[in-house]
Amino acid sequence: MPTPKTHQAFQRYWRLYFQEETDRFLRHETSYLQNLLPAMAMNLTTYQVLDLYRKRLGNRFMEAIDPTNTVSSPLIQQKNSIWIKHTNMVGINVRTIGSFWNIMKYMLTVPAAQQSVHILPIWEPGVVASLYGMSSWNINPAFFSTSLALSIPHLDTVEKQLKVVMNLLHATGRIVGMDVIPHTDRYAEIVLAHPQYFEWLRRKDFTIVDHCANLHEAVQDLILEFVREEGAAVPQAFPWERVLFFSRDFPEPKRLEVLFGKKTDYQGRLTRRNQLISKLFYAGYEPVPATMAPPYRGLEVDLEPAAKTVDADGRVWRDYRITKPASMSRVFGPLTRYKLYDRQDDNQNWAIDFEQPRTAVWQYVCEQYQKVQATYNFDFMRGDMSHVQMRQTGVPKTVDNYYDIHRSIKHYIQAHTPYFAYFAETFMAPPNEMGYGNEVEHLLQSDADSTLGDLQSMVVGSERFLSELARYDETLRTTLLAPNFTILTADKDDPRFDQFYLKGNEIRLFCGLFLTDMPSYVGLGFEVRDPHPVPAPNEHYTKLYVFQMQEGSKATRHPYVWGKNGELFHRISRLRTFVEAILPTIYGKSVQWLIAPSEKQKWVAWQVENYLFLANFDCEQAAKLDGLAELEIAHFLFSTHQEEDESASILIEGEGKVYELQTT
Repeated sequence: MPTPKTHQAFQRYWRLYFQEETDRFLRHETSYLQNLLPAMAMNLTTYQVLDLYRKRLGNRFMEAIDPTNTVSSPLIQQKNSIWIKHTNMVGINVRTIGSFWNIMKYMLTVPAAQQSVHILPIWEPGVVASLYGMSSWNINPAFFSTSLALSIPHLDTVEKQLKVVMNLLHATGRIVGMDVIPHTDRYAEIVLAHPQYFEWLRRKDFTIVDHCANLHEAVQDLILEFVREEGAAVPQAFPWERVLFFSRDFPEPKRLEVLFGKKTDYQGRLTRRNQLISKLFYAGYEPVPATMAPPYRGLEVDLEPAAKTVDADGRVWRDYRITKPASMSRVFGPLTRYKLYDRQDDNQNWAIDFEQPRTAVWQYVCEQYQKVQATYNFDFMRGDMSHVQMRQTGVPKTVDNYYDIHRSIKHYIQAHTPYFAYFAETFMAPPNEMGYGNEVEHLLQSDADSTLGDLQSMVVGSERFLSELARYDETLRTTLLAPNFTILTADKDDPRFDQFYLKGNEIRLFCGLFLTDMPSYVGLGFEVRDPHPVPAPNEHYTKLYVFQMQEGSKATRHPYVWGKNGELFHRISRLRTFVEAILPTIYGKSVQWLIAPSEKQKWVAWQVENYLFLANFDCEQAAKLDGLAELEIAHFLFSTHQEEDESASILIEGEGKVYELQTT
């Protein structure tokens, strides 16, 4: 069968060879549907997709589509989380594809070599519908598939559909992770049901008039007053005493029903929550917004005209700013953090007392994430904003169970699921930039297994890219932390970062897959992403579907638009076919550098077992391969850019090559 080279040719190819390709998949000759564009996969009918998985999985299919069953993870025999240090991960923002069920369509296009799947946040969102501003512990109803429910009527809730998708992913050998988020939407149901687990302030016009340590007690009084005035949303008896109403003796599910109503009544809950928000707002009470980067603490109202917002109900909101900001300081207006520690001096100076953890909050957060993990059988967590380290004295030499919330969640879940791993969202930033102290030291003390890193935010071949790759490799080899060779993430697929992806995309994925002792991460859509020398419409960027905004510079008004970069997809398809052939024999094996990455070294060479890999990070000019004796005993196998090895001593711009070393 001919190999297509343009977007239109791939479309024609699948119309001509659909049966041949699906037959190869069903005979287990391939782990995915080769040469299938992701946009075409999205257009497969639910019946077609169910039939493919039914034939592929056999008896396991019926087990998987029963949401009362739990299909075992491929990691079930693993005794620890080391596996994540060399996994190849794909990140999926469900909002770009519409439903949990459509994950199964997309994964038909992804080879088994990319065995791990990170699903971006799955919960009901809050303000601006940000996936990272969770409003409740309820699964996002927007991710429900009507077509799946029509095809299999017993899958009539979004929770059942998520469970079945998790089962199918595990049955097909995939490893699946969830986001763990140390914050919520500022007026989330979680916040209003547990005011004592969060920090509060009281504002009057342009002034914060109170932010004392126990301000949550006044908020609790107002919430209970609201319930007494309006009655329980679901008629039932409830405690009238503040301490009891907000205690574990009055279980959270009952409290949520009293405050907001039945879980299934989404609009009723929203209306009721909005009424309660108004009561608190007009009394001046607001949860303290989350902040990023030192100095973290010390807020004031932003007086700029642009910092004023009037919502649909006429409420006038003000943004906040850090009083003495540093270069990376930022206030996240829609978000609020869990209050994990007591405050010094009644919070007069915004100082945290790290010696006084608020243990009930830690317990609550750990329990909630463990419930989610156990219900859906997640294999790992991606720790959102793992770079947060607020101690001005830096990273402690020794830590306890209350050093870092992600650490605690990992350990809590590992008590039941020992292979559960922690993938940290940090950027390997310089000391004291994203958090106080050294970020790697913080991650080590947090027991992070791997970290995202920031290679995706650099031009391939630039001095910064090369020096950072060398630093990542050194960290990999000298510590217990495994930085990722990250290719693209959902939050870097944004017009601001177009310059990083104009060239060199093939070599990014080549290195991500063949640096076998380093994990890799790539976001959905990378394989067909168009180059954008000038910004494209917002609908072409996955980052802009993390939110759901109708107005402004981040607005999206139509479904996500897949790229049509047939040339890139052609090269990646060839790479994937080659990966299928050799990666299973070398997966997780050690890399031996022959020409190691460094700030001035634009091409590199490494050996894994009896394979030689070459990569030219210079996307402007070819590299002459001087001083590599191994080439004299090497047999050419693959190039990202050429069908044949036109010159064994040259790497063209942005090219990756693989040779097999001949043994005597």
